Amino acid sequence: MAGRKAIVVGGSMGGVFSALYLRRLGWDVRIFERSSVPLVGRGAGIVTHPELRQALADLGRAAESDLGVPIEKRIAIDAQGEVFAEHPRRQISTSWNRLFEILNEVLPKDIYELGKEFVSFEQDAHSITARFADGTSATGDLLVGADGFRSQVRGVLTPEAKPVFAGYVGWRGLADEARFTPEFRRDVFDTFAFHLPPGEQIIGYPAAGPGNDLRPGHRSWNIVWYRPTTAEQLRRFLTDDTGHEHSVSIPPPLISRSVIAEMRDIAERTLPPQFREAIRIIDQPFFQPIYDFEAPTMAVGRACIIGDAAFVVRPHVGAGVVKAAQDAEAIARHVGGGEDVIGALRAFDAERRPIGAAFVAHVRRLGSYIKREFASEAERSYALANAEPMRVMVETAVLDFMTGGEPTEEKRAVSGA
Repeated sequence: MAGRKAIVVGGSMGGVFSALYLRRLGWDVRIFERSSVPLVGRGAGIVTHPELRQALADLGRAAESDLGVPIEKRIAIDAQGEVFAEHPRRQISTSWNRLFEILNEVLPKDIYELGKEFVSFEQDAHSITARFADGTSATGDLLVGADGFRSQVRGVLTPEAKPVFAGYVGWRGLADEARFTPEFRRDVFDTFAFHLPPGEQIIGYPAAGPGNDLRPGHRSWNIVWYRPTTAEQLRRFLTDDTGHEHSVSIPPPLISRSVIAEMRDIAERTLPPQFREAIRIIDQPFFQPIYDFEAPTMAVGRACIIGDAAFVVRPHVGAGVVKAAQDAEAIARHVGGGEDVIGALRAFDAERRPIGAAFVAHVRRLGSYIKREFASEAERSYALANAEPMRVMVETAVLDFMTGGEPTEEKRAVSGA
């Protein structure tokens, strides 16, 4: 596709994957990122999947040895700190920073522009033009909106579609390995650990440390603690110490000290000792409001949206990066086959939108029990079935549900099938 030009709005994971896949087919690609500073020091732990490692291999980055930290098993911990269940599951965990660093090793630096806030686009039968807040514009054959949960491209493409708060938040943070007790490092650090209090869930697993360090003793332990939260509580959580209420989410340094103190107090009173220890060590905890969103379409003419811009998937399957990478691969595969970009994007939408919907439906089921009150006994029974500890351990942060076919013996044992 020599001479074809793509405009990618959003310079995070999905944008970089899109650029790399399109460039592999000969497209001239430019990435426009709204942030005026490089995207470093963001995010927390990420559990990788074979599909993600395949995407990295597709793009010339196949080595696993420096991707992250290997995990061999999962454990469930009761309120007293005793391990009462185990499940063997080999995975590699990493951090957002480490994965983004790996992608940028193979991304040409001169195609990436910072400080470019997307405002609008115009298109016709032959081209599409993106306009930015600084008065500049870019014209090409294709526009990919990879600008995440707050997508401005989506706001133009499907302005009527809005994310819906799921009724809980995920408290997150990274704790330095060296600060844990020897007992924690020996018994817990290298595992994927679960604790499941009524209506809540907290998990922890190892991740790359500061500076993307993978050396034992220099790594981090990533925690995610899902807690039911009312809309009123969320507004308080989103209000900083100056009294300003942020929309949708809040930068970690601006979270009110009283909100963090309240979270730490609840942790001390309710969590088992291993997770209390982790939360004490985390210097900058932050929370992620959990939302659901399904785009009514992923493509209009020469413009499309991918990743979190199109489908906001709760974190329970750890699939945000995988979904964005697969969306990016699908765009390249469809538009790379001919001159009809508009027809190619229709085919892309027909392929990927049902997959995004399947992700959303699955994670809604996984998170169905993270609440305090239920509308009916049927809803309560459904939620409690999905809260069964072994089931949670088997289904969290895996993509087995996408493979189809008959259930494995392990799944039959868990589901009672």
